[in-house]
Amino acid sequence: MSTETRSTAGESIEDVASLEARIEELEAELAEMRADENDQQMVIIATKGTLDMAYPPLILASTAAAFGWDVTVFHTFWGLEILHEEHSGELQLSSVGNPNMPIPNVIGALPGMDRAISKMMERRIADNDVATVEELVETALDSGVELQACQMTIDLLDYDEADFYDGIETGVGAASAFQRMTDADIQLLV
Repeated sequence: MSTETRSTAGESIEDVASLEARIEELEAELAEMRADENDQQMVIIATKGTLDMAYPPLILASTAAAFGWDVTVFHTFWGLEILHEEHSGELQLSSVGNPNMPIPNVIGALPGMDRAISKMMERRIADNDVATVEELVETALDSGVELQACQMTIDLLDYDEADFYDGIETGVGAASAFQRMTDADIQLLV
């Protein structure tokens, strides 16, 4: 009888050790799955530099970063104006061709209307405590968003790297942006 008890006790110790090993294996798999969830990537291509089009890429990028996503925003052509330290505070809004503007195109096309519409929107932004473009750029950078400036567009518009906010990655080409997009879970063109 004592041999039988020892055998059962030995099997129990082996079962417990096997169970503990399996638990450790499952905990490692779970930790790996959780790490993979936090490795989600988003790439946004910003192509427009108007006041109303500066907000979507910056807000989406900062929000995704707040959720732990790895976010890159590649700014090309007029989207580069969002990163230009001097120009980003002077972005304009146009009523011409915007069907949601409460101004007919014929009136919106009058000289000075873009500036008037832009001033109206800037007042609304301030009155509603909405962050400025400059504040959103800083928030994105502080959140770890990688803001990239297209090198071809920098050359085309004859800008200098010093024209951009500190922390902006310059010298990025389309091939680099494309590679980031292929690796990303979400790709957006704004």
